[in-house]
Amino acid sequence: MRGSALVTPLPSVSRVRGALLPLLLCAGLAVSATACAEEKPDPDKGTNGVGKLSAKAIEARARATADAATAVRLSGTLVSKGGTFKLNMRLKEDGGSGSVASKENTFELLRVGDDLYLKADAGFWTQKEGGPDGAPSTPTKEDVEAAGKLGDKYVKVPEGDPAYNDFRGFTEMDVLLEGLLGMQGKLSKGDRTEVGGLRTIKVQAEDGVGGVLDVSLEGKPYPLQFARAGGKGVLALREWDLDFELAAPSAGEIVDYGGKLPKSSGDRKP
Repeated sequence: MRGSALVTPLPSVSRVRGALLPLLLCAGLAVSATACAEEKPDPDKGTNGVGKLSAKAIEARARATADAATAVRLSGTLVSKGGTFKLNMRLKEDGGSGSVASKENTFELLRVGDDLYLKADAGFWTQKEGGPDGAPSTPTKEDVEAAGKLGDKYVKVPEGDPAYNDFRGFTEMDVLLEGLLGMQGKLSKGDRTEVGGLRTIKVQAEDGVGGVLDVSLEGKPYPLQFARAGGKGVLALREWDLDFELAAPSAGEIVDYGGKLPKSSGDRKP
């Protein structure tokens, strides 16, 4: 047919607009750079920001926060040359209270200022170290009689007794934190996880062999958990800056043994 030509029908305006709109949003609006790229969640959103720091800086910030704290509850296991101990201590600057358990016995400690009290059952006071053959020695009649008076009572530990500083060390907040939270080796950042319902970031020394510290990403960057180097125990740190009452036992609960504890107690240093 003369003058005739094939005519391709044009799409409707609405169809064109519908097809182009996603392209305009995803390609034409390139000035927004990531308008249609899948956004990755920001792991530091809503945190205290320490996760952005280097491992060394995170560890330093956590230690500074712990040093400035007024109180803490420290619990978990502690492995030393003297054996394995389970700690559950509440600590602050002027004292502490709680329990220490070993394979052989359990005792409670309470320190108010310089006054240190020890509470244990009669078995604690009669138990002695083994002799040359390793077998425990049999308590004497005097030992049993003394233990009967001391068992389940708060015994005031004389400051001149050799065991005083050993027992007191479990109640010293600064001493325990300084001695137990040491990292050994090159630091690196580990996984982000949760401890006690709080988001944390791990700082590890020598890929974990030299210790692993979990630092809070919420609120102040408190240390919340520490796995000691060489498998020497795992400690939980809670109730930071939560004050608690310390008071000496009543007179009826205390036995003042005098200038020195029974030798049986001094034989078992923590």
